[in-house]
Amino acid sequence: MDQGEDSYRQQGLRKRLVESLREKGISSPAVLDAMNAVPRHVFMDTALEAFAYQDRAFPIAEGQTISQPYTVAYQTQLLQVRRFDKVLEIGTGSGFQACILAEMGAVVFTVERQRKLFDRFREFAYKSRYPNIRCFYGDGYEGLPTYAPFDRILVTAAAPVIPDQLLVQLKPGGIMVIPVGGKEGQRMIRLEKTADGGIHQEVYDNFSFVPMLEGKKG
Repeated sequence: MDQGEDSYRQQGLRKRLVESLREKGISSPAVLDAMNAVPRHVFMDTALEAFAYQDRAFPIAEGQTISQPYTVAYQTQLLQVRRFDKVLEIGTGSGFQACILAEMGAVVFTVERQRKLFDRFREFAYKSRYPNIRCFYGDGYEGLPTYAPFDRILVTAAAPVIPDQLLVQLKPGGIMVIPVGGKEGQRMIRLEKTADGGIHQEVYDNFSFVPMLEGKKG
């Protein structure tokens, strides 16, 4: 990953990608603006840079992926992020999703279990544009109890079940978006915590994410 330049050609390809996201049902102006503002190519290996604005996932280090732009936009739209929301992201990966959230004005607490990915994003030059991102090396199933509660929680890996600790760390009135399921595929779930601590659940489309694993990997 390198900060790199953002050429007119790349800006044009990004604008075209954003228009395709709009055609696929992404309607939030804030989400579309953030997708247009953050250059996806700088999060990818230079060998893949020419493909950065295709609407597909690509491999990154440690067997992980940078998610398909539509998936990033879809999850972000479901999250209904507001400026200054305190957002917990589980699964930093390349850091692209964290920067989208930060571009929208959220205060982002992002957790990564893979030490190499955590170190890469922590030292990533482009991240310096977003002082509202804080990076943590840890187990996503545990969340960040020290910094809870959170207005929003976003999980970017497939959980077999909804982690109880994350529900505990969600503020009343808060929203969590998480893909739930196994290797055969997952359903996107949005959970809203009511004022009395109850949970309202909505089930959305099918997706395919890498699995959410417990513990940390050095």
